[in-house]
Amino acid sequence: MPLITLTSDIGDNDYLVAAAKGQLLQVMPSCTLVDVSHRLTPFNYPQAAYVCRSMLRNYPEHTFHMLLINLFENKNEHLLLAYYRHQYILCADNGLLQMILENSPEMVIGLPVERARDTISVARVMGKAIKAVNDGQPLQKIGVSDIQIVEKNPLQPMVGPDWIDGQVIFIDRFENIVVNITRDTFERERRGRGFSIAFKRGEVIDTISETYADVPEGEKLALFNAAGYLEIAINKGNAAGLLGFVGYSEKESMHFQNRLFYQTIRVFFD
Repeated sequence: MPLITLTSDIGDNDYLVAAAKGQLLQVMPSCTLVDVSHRLTPFNYPQAAYVCRSMLRNYPEHTFHMLLINLFENKNEHLLLAYYRHQYILCADNGLLQMILENSPEMVIGLPVERARDTISVARVMGKAIKAVNDGQPLQKIGVSDIQIVEKNPLQPMVGPDWIDGQVIFIDRFENIVVNITRDTFERERRGRGFSIAFKRGEVIDTISETYADVPEGEKLALFNAAGYLEIAINKGNAAGLLGFVGYSEKESMHFQNRLFYQTIRVFFD
């Protein structure tokens, strides 16, 4: 039976995640369910895209990924089922798919929602589609082909001749700061030059570490994490709190009016 991952912004303090799993188990009693996260920040597309993109590459081929994220931003007539690099992704038609993949999927179909206007009925529609694929039905017969989907551009760093401006896209439970600058982008723009990573408080880092233990306890560092993104941390400390960072969100800045709020990290090359 299929392997299914679940990622959502629902939280874990009510019944909805369990109810969504119940819908899947009614359709496929022997499926394997894996929880990725249910604490994604609502409306925070860059954060969700980072988490989902980094997770996808670690699963075996033909895994199904259910993304119950910002399901009702638009009153769409369909959900999406996409096939990309031997993985299946099911999500709302809200632009998140393009942000995760950063290009077009190999195939995408629309799953008619009809009366699926709540999280539980969405899970039921997705579960039935997963079962159909697992039973060998072609995607074209499961949903509607050649649909127009909502597109949102991935949050990319700004690049100049001797600098890169990155945005904070994720803060983990240790308050390490993840920036939307990949190792490939960093090295391409660096071109062998020296560099300094600067923050608004006058903090500077000019070395890329391999592990947190490369610096003494309490010292700041920069490294590229397992997903390949620039990470700012403090060895055995909380970088976000001590350096005054919060994650990027289109709709959350109002909640931080009484806090030091900035989210840009600039890398200078010399």
